[in-house]
Amino acid sequence: MDIAGNLSGKLASIRAMLFFSVLLLLKGWFAWIVVFDRVPPWGVVLKELPFVLAVFCLIEWFAGRRKTLWYLLGNLFLTGIFFSVAVYYRYYGIIATYRSLDQVNQVTAVRNSVFSLLNPEYVLVFTDIVVIGALLLWRKGKLAWFQPAARRASRRAIAAVFAVSVGLCLMHILPNRASMNELVKAEGMGILNYEAYALFADPPAVAAMREAPEEAKLTQEAVDALKGWTEPAVRLYRGLAAGRNVIVVQLESLQNFPIGLEVNGEEVTPVLNRLAREHFYFPRFYQQVGQGSTSDAEFVANTSLYIPPDAAAADAYARKRLPGLPRLLSEAGYDTVTFHTNVVEFWNRGELYPALGFDRYYDKEFFGDEDKVFFGASDEVLYAKTAEELERIRRSGRPFYAQVISMTAHHPFTLPEEKHRITLPEQLRDTMVGHYILAQNYADYALGLFFAELKLRGLWDNSLIVVYGDHVGLPKTSLHDGERELLETMTGRPYDYRDMLNVPLIIAAPGATHPAVFKQVGGQVDLLPTIANLLGLSLEGQLHFGRDLLNGSGYNLLPQRHFVPSGSFLNDRVLFIPGSGFADGVHLPLAGDGSGEATEDEFNRALELQRLSHLYAQQLPDLEEGE
Repeated sequence: MDIAGNLSGKLASIRAMLFFSVLLLLKGWFAWIVVFDRVPPWGVVLKELPFVLAVFCLIEWFAGRRKTLWYLLGNLFLTGIFFSVAVYYRYYGIIATYRSLDQVNQVTAVRNSVFSLLNPEYVLVFTDIVVIGALLLWRKGKLAWFQPAARRASRRAIAAVFAVSVGLCLMHILPNRASMNELVKAEGMGILNYEAYALFADPPAVAAMREAPEEAKLTQEAVDALKGWTEPAVRLYRGLAAGRNVIVVQLESLQNFPIGLEVNGEEVTPVLNRLAREHFYFPRFYQQVGQGSTSDAEFVANTSLYIPPDAAAADAYARKRLPGLPRLLSEAGYDTVTFHTNVVEFWNRGELYPALGFDRYYDKEFFGDEDKVFFGASDEVLYAKTAEELERIRRSGRPFYAQVISMTAHHPFTLPEEKHRITLPEQLRDTMVGHYILAQNYADYALGLFFAELKLRGLWDNSLIVVYGDHVGLPKTSLHDGERELLETMTGRPYDYRDMLNVPLIIAAPGATHPAVFKQVGGQVDLLPTIANLLGLSLEGQLHFGRDLLNGSGYNLLPQRHFVPSGSFLNDRVLFIPGSGFADGVHLPLAGDGSGEATEDEFNRALELQRLSHLYAQQLPDLEEGE
């Protein structure tokens, strides 16, 4: 027996395992620093190292020759997980899992946004892979200091290390399975353990949705009871805009804080400020989107359903015959259309729009590449061509419902300089916050051009205009400390989830609506019943999960998903964010009311609302061929 050769092979295997383990511990430390508020000194070692060693034991057990290459590939795979988790968290504020890979086909379209999230140091986690890979090629697959050849370390020793490693992984996974908050769960398990767990087990909020609903619960009465909505004896504003055209403008990345904000003495959103002063303004209105971001906002606003638990609505529900505004208004004789300057394949809108019941959509094929910004024609082109088309539709003699999706103020907000319309103070220049202010100021200017065109073409006075923001533009996890301080100085308050989720809603029926500020809490799920009330349309027999914001008490219950952990919700007083469950959750008072806390009953009701919405959407009939 070649004792020296055996010893050399074993030492090489130990060196390989130790070397790559140290590299991956450093990368794990990087991911923990990005994602978690606190990094226990031994947390990364205790929670990430066992998984790493288990993977390397498999390499030692099964790999023959080219073992160095297998170690390099294992290193690349685990590095990719740490890297993806860090980048995804920077924008969405939650932990990415394999389910998030459904969004990979969107990356090329929003590559500017993705690249903006990459701090230079993030890419450094791949440096060792590049260097070792280059050495492997240079030395024709051999690294003299690290070459186990075909020899394996002791199978008994490898099996023992593997068993201990798997046992340690399970020790971290099993006690943390019930945690509702994905961040809490990942911190308790370790990032790699959490990703492995996600492959085989649904989160608690998702697992609950697998249960079949009791038939009696899928009723409007049951939903209203969970929501806390009581039908008023008399509906205020009912039919105020009956028979009018309906124009719903969804503004890209617009949060509520720019409304009324001034920078260097200039209004950031003068057009929206005036609209809010002269019509109905809802300052306590909140996004309810998920992985599909903008397309999810379209879905929720049109259907009054919640987003699915683990996918974009445009993917999960696209083959269903979805009830909502387009079908409701089609039945009332409206022509229903939607406008967006990107390709219709983006976020699977080519299937989403027929599912929603739109008669037609207008996408990049209609708008072209004129004045292109990011991945489509600018908002100026969007609004000019949309106004022209709406006038043509009006001449057909039918009222229309038009949803218009703006896009130029898209993350990372780096507009061409010729579109800058205000001057930023020195401290805001070349910051994410400054870029955001410039982008929203331009979007507001373009919206003003649209309103002017509607007036010029005789469409303004006979329309119901609804304007709202689609989702957060400045996630707090994307901002550096200095940028967050700039934002807090401008707004005069701490910047957290409450401002992040808060988007504006303004409703105008020129000649009919008067200046009014509605302080009740609302969300995108409430748009359908509110618009239906203004049009005087009945929702009898159409299950919806929102409430009419113009009627009833100020109480509302708004489940949240994505950008905040599962189980989060708002009521009229607080935003609640769970810990491992309700008991260790955080209660954040909403602006204008520093009192009160959420209750466990509300926590359970919010989860039940999301469960019923998902089950209802799943049991809807499929679209028929040709619809």
